[in-house]
Amino acid sequence: MNPITSQEAKGFGKVGVLFGGRSAERDVSIMSGSGVLAALQSQGIDAHAFDPGQRSLAELAAEKFDRVFIALHGRYGEDGTLQGALELLGIPYTGSGVMASAIAMDKITTKILWLKEGIPTPAYAVLHADTDLSAAAAQLGLPLIVKPPHEGSSIGFSKVEAVADFQAAYDKCAPLDDSVLAESFVQGREFTVAVLGTGAAARALPVVEIVAPQGDYDYQNKYFTDTTQYFCPPQLDDAIQAEMRDLAVQAYRAVGCEGWGRVDVLLRAQDNRPFLLEVNTSPGMTSHSLVPMAARAEGLSYEQLCVEILRGARLKNAKG
Repeated sequence: MNPITSQEAKGFGKVGVLFGGRSAERDVSIMSGSGVLAALQSQGIDAHAFDPGQRSLAELAAEKFDRVFIALHGRYGEDGTLQGALELLGIPYTGSGVMASAIAMDKITTKILWLKEGIPTPAYAVLHADTDLSAAAAQLGLPLIVKPPHEGSSIGFSKVEAVADFQAAYDKCAPLDDSVLAESFVQGREFTVAVLGTGAAARALPVVEIVAPQGDYDYQNKYFTDTTQYFCPPQLDDAIQAEMRDLAVQAYRAVGCEGWGRVDVLLRAQDNRPFLLEVNTSPGMTSHSLVPMAARAEGLSYEQLCVEILRGARLKNAKG
């Protein structure tokens, strides 16, 4: 990557770093955005914090940002709603556009699209208040995973090992979403693959393996403990890593993502077959986050990564 020059830094104009927001992932977003803000400022970029959870769209327009870096996670920031507002306001922004953001935020729609494209993802069932949970458990087998399809950071996530525990797992998710997603449990190793770029230029960064205590990569172990281990590159056959990277780019393109993202992958122990879980269009950028880790393995510093993502900021609906 070309180093940033003072001329380029000035050319970015006034940059807004959007973080905080109103989602259940607000605290994580504040950590991500604070890091991005400091990184951009360290490169001589005129970057400013803006919290859409505390300030209005009218105030956003009044700031007259030349472009914005979206470091929001979850609803109202990663789901296409803010992207639509930025299109209307004419403010170029980082990451995916309205449609790709909305699809990726909905894990059910993402799975439907991936299955149609032949991209492997665990079998699933959509649950509602009147769903026969015993029948769903019989269909998917035990253990199974239960989670809200529109949340991230493992919020609402449960592993169900007995039918008797299924209702409690559903009840944990129901307040968070209109529907609940149940997935077949894939026994194996957990990985993530970051992707940078758009269209034919999209490329996968090195694979990161996640080894959490007792295999429980929950909210606490993601962001607030130092007991989770990460390996980049992992101890894994090069051909399998290449397969995961290729699948991640296919999955990213299938959803229509651009700029940057991260695809989560499980590698089934019995046959080393990868299964894709979801694509994140505004991944974490905290000290524990995985995209910066993968970037470092490719020789990109945190600051360089932030600048590269910012370089891709644009309006997606400008043509026509």
